[in-house]
Amino acid sequence: MADPASVAGLSWQLEGAAFDVAVIVAGIYGPRTVGLEAPTAEDFDAVMHTNVLGPMRVVQALADSLAPQARLALLSSRMGSIGLRGSTYAWLYRASKAAANSVLKDASVALSGRAVCVALHPGWVRTDMGGARADLTVEQSVASLRATISRLTAADTGTFLNHDGQPLPW
Repeated sequence: MADPASVAGLSWQLEGAAFDVAVIVAGIYGPRTVGLEAPTAEDFDAVMHTNVLGPMRVVQALADSLAPQARLALLSSRMGSIGLRGSTYAWLYRASKAAANSVLKDASVALSGRAVCVALHPGWVRTDMGGARADLTVEQSVASLRATISRLTAADTGTFLNHDGQPLPW
């Protein structure tokens, strides 16, 4: 995601492909801040390049390879919801996921009528990032995400959804 040459090579590798479903997964957490601690320039660049610029580049590279009425999902995070914000914990990650949600919303406008584009929160998942106390196993999250993606319709384009398909506020 953060390597422009790698993403640039994606377009020609996908030439002639027609994907019914594409899921963009980009996420690094960055510093685990508690308050309004400004990140270092290096942390900011790493998180924003991976979580925001990476998906921007991949959406552009994938656009011509989407089949008619394809489903394009960006794996986001509930932490990117401004409407649900109740903490400043990990504010750089939160800001990056809010920006990634904006990228998805723009993609939904640009690809309107061609693809159903949604941002998806995978749930709180037991991964290195989510930790051992998280609610869902990886298998549970993936099964739920797959079911949600399979049920998407044109009316869902441009929305932010929980793994189980419930709408989340931007």
